[in-house]
Amino acid sequence: MRNLSYALVMLVASLMGTSFFEASAQEKEIAIVAHRGFWNCDEAGKAKNSVAGLEQAQKNDFWASEFDVNMTKDGELLVFHDGNVEGVSIEKHPASTFAYYRLKNGEPIPTLDQYLEQAKKAPETMLVFELKTHLKKSSESKAVKLSIEKLKEHGLFSPDRVMFISFSKHICKEFARLAPGFTVQYLEKDADPDELVKYGINGIDIRHSVLRNNKHMFDRARANGMSINTWTVNKEEDIRKMIELGVDQITSDYPLLVRQLLQEMGVKEKRAR
Repeated sequence: MRNLSYALVMLVASLMGTSFFEASAQEKEIAIVAHRGFWNCDEAGKAKNSVAGLEQAQKNDFWASEFDVNMTKDGELLVFHDGNVEGVSIEKHPASTFAYYRLKNGEPIPTLDQYLEQAKKAPETMLVFELKTHLKKSSESKAVKLSIEKLKEHGLFSPDRVMFISFSKHICKEFARLAPGFTVQYLEKDADPDELVKYGINGIDIRHSVLRNNKHMFDRARANGMSINTWTVNKEEDIRKMIELGVDQITSDYPLLVRQLLQEMGVKEKRAR
């Protein structure tokens, strides 16, 4: 249905001599994803992937909050972007190794359990769960299974509560296999929508500079009924370009700026509630 609507808008636009953006601005709806939470504010202490950042994303009614997950040697899932902490590999050391570390706001590195406890307090806010790449496919498979188990334990394993993204095609395949019906978006610039759908991967999440210069990728994703997310869109010019392109989600460190520009351009923001 989405593809039919898109095709009809394009046909009408061509017949009227207007752009896709002009013809569809009133019916478009774009969601804002707070990148690593809404960390970029005083209330969160400027701490990325913090529990406070998730809380601020919830309070500001953004559609979703994105976060990164790495697995330790002893199978603990930590919410942290990099694969190492001050040069020490997360994957090669037990979770206790990182107990000393503090985020910019003084929080310890959250475990996934701790992060999901905060997530449960605002069931309207979508979780954009990025599982980071690991050294071995077997480790990635284990991390996928553990992630799903944790979401189930916390009552959050629902396509209305969480979507999955990863730079690892193997991880995306595993989520598509073990979580059918969920949105799974592949992050790498080599994304081939025609190939991805064969594995049940139903979305792409592509760097904005790549997406704006690859109309074929965008069109093939749309033709395959895929959701389209883009990262990390922080400059006004780039945000406007992505709005004009008609993506489904915009991931940004400046979600309030995205909200402002959506309003200025007359495009409806998809809200958490």
